[in-house]
Amino acid sequence: MAIHKEHDPHLKSMLKTRHISMLALGGVIGAGLFVGSSSVIAAAGPAAFICYAITGIMVGLIMRMLGEMAAAHPTSGSFVDFSRLAFGNIAGFSTGWLYWYFWVVVVGFEAVVGGQIIHGWLSDIPVWAISLVLLILMTSLNLLSVSSFGEAEYWFAGIKVAAIIVFLIIVGMYVFKLWPNSTASFANLTQHGGFLPHGPLALFSGVVSVIFSMSGVEVATIAAAESDNPSQNIRRAVNTVMIRIMVFFVLSTLFIVVAQPWTMVVPGKSPFVATLDAIGIPGAGTALTLVILVAVLSVLNAGLYTSSRLLHVLSSNHEAPSWLAKKNKRGVPVWGVLTSTLVGYGCVVIAALWPDTAFQFLLDSSGALFLFIYLMICLSQLKLRKKWEREGTLKFKMWLYPWLPLFVTACIIAVLISMGINPATRLSLGQSLIAIVIIVFAYEVMKMIRSNKSQHSNIIDSVRHGSNDLGK
Repeated sequence: MAIHKEHDPHLKSMLKTRHISMLALGGVIGAGLFVGSSSVIAAAGPAAFICYAITGIMVGLIMRMLGEMAAAHPTSGSFVDFSRLAFGNIAGFSTGWLYWYFWVVVVGFEAVVGGQIIHGWLSDIPVWAISLVLLILMTSLNLLSVSSFGEAEYWFAGIKVAAIIVFLIIVGMYVFKLWPNSTASFANLTQHGGFLPHGPLALFSGVVSVIFSMSGVEVATIAAAESDNPSQNIRRAVNTVMIRIMVFFVLSTLFIVVAQPWTMVVPGKSPFVATLDAIGIPGAGTALTLVILVAVLSVLNAGLYTSSRLLHVLSSNHEAPSWLAKKNKRGVPVWGVLTSTLVGYGCVVIAALWPDTAFQFLLDSSGALFLFIYLMICLSQLKLRKKWEREGTLKFKMWLYPWLPLFVTACIIAVLISMGINPATRLSLGQSLIAIVIIVFAYEVMKMIRSNKSQHSNIIDSVRHGSNDLGK
């Protein structure tokens, strides 16, 4: 059963259009771009911007498919409900819990990254203590109200967008020799090992990292269900996805590999900071590090919001404890937020105690989950399109149906196959499959328990009826 806003008295329209617009604009910008792009450049070389472009187009088309469904049926569960409508309860259960698992791990991961950034300035305080404080602050923010989440994301996203624009202006001037003493050269695209120093397959091996860095683009469609005009806000958010990705990801990566030889980019260190340092702007590195901290807090904030809404939907569909669906007078699913936060605290503790084993397993096992979630979005749209077309509920359509959705579906499957072939990504794929198997097994156990309870209840009813008949 989909939880529609008009049928759920607890779901309040507290997010404004400006919240959704800014969330759509800046929600995709996180540490995955500011820091994670270093690994993509190291793996793909100067052609890294092509990797971002390919993945960006694919993600943009997936968001178009999601936008079609979300505009037709705005729900706080978004694609989780669509999976259920298309393929039954097992699909909704699995997609919901997989997506929740992904986000609570991200919440823990971002808290640790934020702790590491602040630890660089306050070295006397341990990383885990700073991470816990950041989690407590973001939890408090999410518990205040839905609008407090929206307002925080509005300013977080505004800072990130402003930083990217300033970066593009400065480095763009440097690249096109409008900056004094510029040593940038488009020859950097072909020198130092060539345009594809590790071969064309390196482009596809970077897709998983790039998709991870683009995670969050779909949050706007989930948040739109709690806005004053869901269908219009969803269309607006989806229509700008491709432009945002091309400007923020593709153009910035292109400028980075032209401004300096790609071999100077160190994996794990922000190429944005390194590029500004290479240009020689005093204090730019520190300023951008502060922006990266804002990006981390933004993703942490969005992760808590998204995971709590997923628990609300799962609970409303009797696939999680019923108390998780309860909301307070301000429209906040308090227990959903606290439960997701507790897992985040657990991830921080695990990262402190077992950083190279248990915590690394959590990160690796969530690495390919987004590909499976995107695959489910594609398959759901392919199945539901005809039904909703007959009902006349479609307000926003995916292009070239069914051929373009089929092409995107084939691309995702091809990436998953390439992950299985590539030794570097095989472990991550295997651990993601383990997570899927565990969740599907949990669904079967839940169904079996409910079946036994139902049979037990029927036997008791039969005995009672028999006793009543004998008494008569």
